[in-house]
Amino acid sequence: MRKAQGSWEKRILKSLNSMCTELSIPLARKRPVGEQKELLSKWNEMGTDEPDLSLFRPVYAPKDFLEVLINLRNPNYENGDYLSFRTHLGLIQVPLKVKDIPELKELFVELGLTTGQLGIDDATQVPPELFENEHVRIGQKVLAEQDSAAAQQYVRQGSPTALRAELWALILNISSQPEDILYYEQLKTNVIQHDLLVDSLIYKDVKLTASNDDYYFVFEDYLYQVLLCFSRDTSVLGHFAYNSASPPKSYIRGKLGIEEYAVFYPPNGVIPFHGFSMYVAPLCFLYHEPSKLYQIFREMYVRFFFRLHSISSHPSGIVSLCLLFETLLQTHLPQLFYHLREIGAQPLRISFKWMVRAFSGYLATDQLLLLWDRILGYNSLELLAVLAAAVFAFRAVNLMEVTSLAAAEAVLADLSTLKVMPLLQIFLFATVT
Repeated sequence: MRKAQGSWEKRILKSLNSMCTELSIPLARKRPVGEQKELLSKWNEMGTDEPDLSLFRPVYAPKDFLEVLINLRNPNYENGDYLSFRTHLGLIQVPLKVKDIPELKELFVELGLTTGQLGIDDATQVPPELFENEHVRIGQKVLAEQDSAAAQQYVRQGSPTALRAELWALILNISSQPEDILYYEQLKTNVIQHDLLVDSLIYKDVKLTASNDDYYFVFEDYLYQVLLCFSRDTSVLGHFAYNSASPPKSYIRGKLGIEEYAVFYPPNGVIPFHGFSMYVAPLCFLYHEPSKLYQIFREMYVRFFFRLHSISSHPSGIVSLCLLFETLLQTHLPQLFYHLREIGAQPLRISFKWMVRAFSGYLATDQLLLLWDRILGYNSLELLAVLAAAVFAFRAVNLMEVTSLAAAEAVLADLSTLKVMPLLQIFLFATVT
């Protein structure tokens, strides 16, 4: 896994370096004073700026990453005797241990049909006094006691909209202290003073994704502020201690390979890819104060999101999620799985982009936040794979009639009307196993 991650990193760096060379742009430069003043004056309206980014391209897109994962093989085990795995007909060919439905039921027990759920039991036809009022009251009590573990347990049943921002901050141990605001201001100063090549990649990504999204285009300025500061934040490097990836290095000109002349580039060690800004966009609905929004995003990234674009064997890592998705589908919807495979529409080719972006930009925001409640509550990304499989189950009748990948993609093109919680509950707890 580490070897594959290492060679993938080399590919990303090669792409970045060739862009530098082609466009004759340095990786980093100090901004002239006039430019600094101009950027500072329009800090809160960067969305109005229209730099020419036509020559920039995303360093990679999710589909490029998927190709790498499909080619992963375990060299210790060619034609061994592990027959049960060789019957796995999906694209992922690494024999990792993933949970089956009984194990998932045990893990996600609070999603059971007998437990009250926000996202189901607060629907219009359910009187609020049956579940919702009491759930809100308990949430207020959890907040009053400032108990992080209780908050995490509580959001497994969903968070009331009015309490969500505070509950998530409590779970992530974020409290806006003066020093946190000062730290954010220092990052901002760094953005004002130095121009990085990745800034253009961030601009381009926001323009290609969030700016064209009906839910998120209004947050364009926030996205630039948070992502530009994030790229300068060296505290993010801490997560590489428990990440299979390693941060890319840049060397001072003429000193290539000499370690004392090496710096991490970008300073946070994270090169943004196509869709990266969608990790931040939903959080803009909850936090309107830039430094708080920033802290929440950074914590969400170093706890969860980095796992979606690095190669590892972690149960919440993207390889395990892909395998879990394919295994669930092959086990519980075998006819659908074989049909799609036969017509050249491997299900993972469709669902991968949903999982890499944690469904951001695909689900309606209220549904996405209900899903992210549970990710925080269970401290696991495995629900992404379960939901992806549940979407296929929900649209199975239509998918059985398609005859090409394009037709299958068309059936699943719009997820914005889906209700997340009923889908998850039915798939996990009403599936016959």
